Amino acid sequence: MENNILDNERAVSILKNKGEQTIKELAQELKVTTEGARFQLLKLSNEGFVKSESRSKGRGRPKQVWSLTAKGHARFPDTHSGLTVKLIEKIKQNLGEEALNQIIFAAGEDNIVRYKENIDSTDSLENKLEQLAEIRTKEGYMARFEKEEDGSFMLIENHCPICEAAKTCQGFCKSELNTFKKVLGENIQIKRVNHILAGARRCAYKIEEEPAKV
Repeated sequence: MENNILDNERAVSILKNKGEQTIKELAQELKVTTEGARFQLLKLSNEGFVKSESRSKGRGRPKQVWSLTAKGHARFPDTHSGLTVKLIEKIKQNLGEEALNQIIFAAGEDNIVRYKENIDSTDSLENKLEQLAEIRTKEGYMARFEKEEDGSFMLIENHCPICEAAKTCQGFCKSELNTFKKVLGENIQIKRVNHILAGARRCAYKIEEEPAKV
């Protein structure tokens, strides 16, 4: 019984971190047989945590892929979401939108100071991203980074622990971009290419150094 619960948690975690998976792919990640993976997925599906759909690619047979439902994503914590949303609404009502944005910006400045204490400004962009991803993971963002073939990087955050607050006020997302820019360096270009609030399963940022000026 305990092993089944652990396998369920691992399956959900894999789908959260890696996105949609076929049964074969999930079986390899779980190190179980395809029948074992199918059993876990069907159980999670019956509980409403995962869903499946058929995908056609080329002339081959359609393949069935599995991903998390909204209920599945909700298994991961959204830090004090109820209280935070209520506070945001009260600030809007009593002080206005501009005051709320000023508060969010001030909190972002605090984050910049804290991040800079742990990230060496003289490090390479890759080392800075390694440290940033580590800090963000500790904060609940399930962050990692990848180096692209063109030399740029992708900072990937598979979870947003302040999602409900961000839905209420987009200022949080703007503040994050500003924080990354200030921490990684003014000569860095950052573009959000995936956004959880836009329906993506994760937030992802393409990050690269600006070309040297001639």
